[in-house]
Amino acid sequence: MRIVGRYVFRQAAGALLLILLSLSGIVWIALALRQLNVVTSQGQDAMRLLSMTTLALPNMMALIAPIALLIATIHTLNRLNGDSELIVLTAAGGTVWTIARPLLLLALLVSIAVSSVNHFVMPWSLRQLRELVVQVRTDLLTQVIQPGRFTSPESNLTFHIRDRALDGELQGILLHDLRDPKQALSYLAERGAIVKQGNSAYLLMSKGHIIRRPDPKEAAQIIAFDSFPVDLTRFEKKEGEVELKPRERYFGELVRPDAGDVVYKRSPGQFTAELHERFSNPLYPFAFVLLALAFAGQAGSTRQSRVQSVVLAFLLAIGTRLSGLAVNNLVVLKPATVPLMYLLPLGGMAIGLFLMTIGARLGILRGLPNPLAPLIARLASTIAPRTASASRREGG
Repeated sequence: MRIVGRYVFRQAAGALLLILLSLSGIVWIALALRQLNVVTSQGQDAMRLLSMTTLALPNMMALIAPIALLIATIHTLNRLNGDSELIVLTAAGGTVWTIARPLLLLALLVSIAVSSVNHFVMPWSLRQLRELVVQVRTDLLTQVIQPGRFTSPESNLTFHIRDRALDGELQGILLHDLRDPKQALSYLAERGAIVKQGNSAYLLMSKGHIIRRPDPKEAAQIIAFDSFPVDLTRFEKKEGEVELKPRERYFGELVRPDAGDVVYKRSPGQFTAELHERFSNPLYPFAFVLLALAFAGQAGSTRQSRVQSVVLAFLLAIGTRLSGLAVNNLVVLKPATVPLMYLLPLGGMAIGLFLMTIGARLGILRGLPNPLAPLIARLASTIAPRTASASRREGG
């Protein structure tokens, strides 16, 4: 790679890293706020919250990384043009491909990273996240139930303890179970302790009563006990009810699902959409770079025209990606529309190549009507006087 190529690559890679970290941080904060109830209402520590939100982040990286590359490419091209580096490069005999080669190399690296996340990192992280959720439910009384609070891990199930001793003994236990419509069960005990055997956990209650009421019209049945164990696995969803979603499966499980797979029988289109999304998504970094180069890769001196080109490039690229997400949902219902998932990024690449080569020579971009021009001009005329007056006040 020549000196100019290495320079452009460093500029774009640095901007990409900064933007990717910023977008990932915003997404992580949103995920953390969404899972904040894990700490506040379910008694988990901050480390558990950090693990859950971090494992959920790769699920969004396939969407974030190409957009970060688009913003980084536009920023780099604007910076090169603002510092007159594009003008100097053009005057020295360079073409748009001089800038395109390092940016396309960066797009290739992003595409490889996105493909790796899609096929390996994302399914693994989502499975780990599922195991963490199961662990939270397994630690039902040791972590979820808080002294002096009524907690409902799921609908129609309520726990309450008066206090917890330093040795882990539970005092003043109330367990109210209304999940079975045929009978209501209430457990009252003075003391209790958690006993774990292998993968099972039991609540061993001492000196208490069981209040059972099979019919609201009949009197409740009260059973006294000195010691009574309760299997906590009864208060959790059975593993048979939990099925792996298509996004949580590896490539082989999407291509060759089991014949008796309940999820596949219920919606085979989701498997088709997820499989082709993993292969079509890595094409978008190339489409975004070529579109940005087509609209903002030429040297220019008119600031307003430059803003219009940048806005058009960004809107066209984002519109292409949003259309791809819409087609992904359409494939779930109509698998015959799978080719559209590839035509959209390939079409964006074709448009970018056309405008970079033939379009630039024929002056298509200069003669292209821009519907955003009146809006941009109106905004500029509104902002410019206020900026000038603010500058005069600061100078004064």
